[in-house]
Amino acid sequence: MLVPLAGAVALAVLLGVAAFVIFNRDHDCSGGKLPLRVVATPDIQPALNKIAGNYNKAMHSIDSKCVEVTVAKEAAARTANGLAAGKVTADFWVADSSLLLESIRKTPAGQALPEVEGSIATSPVVLAAAKSAAAKLADSLQPSWVNMIAAANVANVDGPGRKVRVLALDPQKNSAGLAALLAAAGSAKEAGQDKALVGALKELSGQMASDSTALLASLTVKSGSKVPIGVTSEQAIYAHNTKKPEAPVVALYPKEGTLSLDYPVTVLTKDPAVLKAATDFKQDLATESAKKTLRAAGFRSSDGKAGDALSKDKGFVPDTPQALEPPDGATVARMVQTWSRLNLGTRLLTLLDVSGTMALPVPGTNMTRMQAINKIATEGLGLFPAGSEMGLWTFSTHLNGQGRDWKELVSVGPLSESIDGALRKEVLARTFSQIQAKATGDTGLNDTVKAAYAQLTKSYQEDKINTLLILTDGAGNDDPDGGVKNGELLQFLKKTYNPKRPISILLIAFGPEAEQGKQQMDALAKATGGEAYIAKNVLQVRDFFLQGMERRLCSPNCDG
Repeated sequence: MLVPLAGAVALAVLLGVAAFVIFNRDHDCSGGKLPLRVVATPDIQPALNKIAGNYNKAMHSIDSKCVEVTVAKEAAARTANGLAAGKVTADFWVADSSLLLESIRKTPAGQALPEVEGSIATSPVVLAAAKSAAAKLADSLQPSWVNMIAAANVANVDGPGRKVRVLALDPQKNSAGLAALLAAAGSAKEAGQDKALVGALKELSGQMASDSTALLASLTVKSGSKVPIGVTSEQAIYAHNTKKPEAPVVALYPKEGTLSLDYPVTVLTKDPAVLKAATDFKQDLATESAKKTLRAAGFRSSDGKAGDALSKDKGFVPDTPQALEPPDGATVARMVQTWSRLNLGTRLLTLLDVSGTMALPVPGTNMTRMQAINKIATEGLGLFPAGSEMGLWTFSTHLNGQGRDWKELVSVGPLSESIDGALRKEVLARTFSQIQAKATGDTGLNDTVKAAYAQLTKSYQEDKINTLLILTDGAGNDDPDGGVKNGELLQFLKKTYNPKRPISILLIAFGPEAEQGKQQMDALAKATGGEAYIAKNVLQVRDFFLQGMERRLCSPNCDG
């Protein structure tokens, strides 16, 4: 009886030895540790750190060394800029969005960025509102990108913006903000709302939150009568609700569909051993165990599958949201440039026609042309932030002595600057309201434009969009005493205009004679990469100011 027992014991010992040999062959740490330095965006870093801990415990061996993964957190934009400058020491990078990488890759410094090697998770970019305000919001704004644009459009004074205040994330610093901007821009173009988009972007540039945490916290703070809504990632809402269950936020899914953060992986190391470790860890991130950890943290799998963290009772829609077509790299780069240009400062000198015809009545209204133009100008002032620089000249004939057809009423300077105890913005509004037409005055347009353009050229500011705005009844140049002729003015503008230091002319005419001067007005504007508009009614001014802003985004190459 002892012989079979002894044989069984021997077999068990042999099997144990074999298992020990196999285990240690696959988990051989005799050569020490092989560090793998991972850097990830702050939102996904905690989940990756947990996955890395389990990975390290499993003793993954590469060339007799056990891989030891550490996961540091850093904003994707900062890592990308560091990479472009050659200052990143990480081996393995998990950003939050391929869109951000594409925008940086289109810059000279970003052309050397390594290619992305797949996605490990997703999180749709959605609208967000406090749970306590969601019911009230449903009555005034159905969730969609187009409706969000309408609510944020500063020029749509009678729109949903009366009841809703939209908050945004800076698209130059936040991938969710960039995705929201691209989704909104694409939806606006599809709906023919390009001008409304410009008005919305102008307003949103002053309603920026530093990050998703700050934005979501502000949604739950009661401030005024407007319901605040924001844009952020689905996972950011989950993280907020986990930390602040007493002030929950719900996700609102745009009906057009949306773009998602896709958490792309980029392997940065060139060391052969570390490269093997990076490949092994990337494979581990594709396991069901790793996916489960990510879903438990509020992310979706790369295929859009949600976990229990994104349940309906927690304010989410578990089904995969409809996806918008991701924009290509050129579109992303163009939108980033658009945002940058839109938020450049403004330096604008307005030339206001006060010739005798401006005292004539506007048919169908109780206003004169002067009053109508002043209404246009006052509305336009509301589109510009306090940091803008503006000034005002009037023009007719002999306004400031014999032969001088213009008069400076308010010098060009910041709207927030004090002039004799009042802000320049207040002085401009008051001055516009008090200006009267010169009953015997003609229209010394050409002399005035030449003088004003020369002054703006001399005082040009690189960090601002420099513009000459002309408001007139559109009769063109009418100067019986001579002065600068049409051809002379065009030659001067063409010679003076510098596309590297562009000063564009934006001309808005109002009145029945405007069409007669349209050809000359177009010529003046086109010579400087600008535009001329004829307003058939006062309300059209909103569109014209927005179109003027829109041209700021492409200047100096708006016409090809």
